[in-house]
Amino acid sequence: MGRTGTGLLGLVKDLLAEPRARGLALDDPSLTALRRDLVRGKPFLRAIYVDWYTWIARTLPTGDGQVLELGSGPGFLAEYVPGLITSDVFPCDGVREVIDARRLPFEDGALRGIVMTDVLHHIPHVAAFLREAERTLRPGGALLMVEPWNTPWARFVWSRLHHEPFAPTEDWQFPSSGPLSGANSALPWIVFARDRERFEREFGGLELRSMEPFMPVRYLLSGGASMRALQPGWTAGAWRLLETLLSPWSSRLGMFARIDVRRR
Repeated sequence: MGRTGTGLLGLVKDLLAEPRARGLALDDPSLTALRRDLVRGKPFLRAIYVDWYTWIARTLPTGDGQVLELGSGPGFLAEYVPGLITSDVFPCDGVREVIDARRLPFEDGALRGIVMTDVLHHIPHVAAFLREAERTLRPGGALLMVEPWNTPWARFVWSRLHHEPFAPTEDWQFPSSGPLSGANSALPWIVFARDRERFEREFGGLELRSMEPFMPVRYLLSGGASMRALQPGWTAGAWRLLETLLSPWSSRLGMFARIDVRRR
């Protein structure tokens, strides 16, 4: 979750960097394989993913249609959503399909859900993806996301401690330097908060049902998939309780948001 730098902050990030990830390029498929191992092997981080996946599985609508996950490579959502179509932008172990989110290979109205964790902000032309989501979701189908968010605390973390660009003043597109290296961590906030009126105007078939900032500290303490964990796994429950107590201030402290969009 960090990037090297100069000064004391850079030294701290270098000391906390996950040693197994050193020297691996962001777009190297072997880094995705390593992240898959880290997500499963770091108990504190795994507990975070379990919370994300539990929300997705609980929120998905029932009934006909398949569920597509974008950016499945590092995760294990298939353990929580039976019949899940796992996908990524390049071949990965345990991933069923190679899919570009801007050109979904599904018929109109074929999907009950499209789900993702930490993926939307890597899509360089997000409007193209939203048009595809609008086309392929059935009426009542869900687009569910857990994504970085923009709050005063999150801005500090994402802009100073994270390797991905965080540019809340930019538009909906960014240069496509690579499937993982190209990103704007502020993009979900740009689309669904700053430019909500534009979203509603351009995608009338989609309804933003909810966007809920949450998780002010746990992901940072987990180290993500690129830094060492700062807490052992057995403390995860206590930190979850603390975040519950902090929930009244999530609009200022949340580092992520749960976003629920439905096809009208």
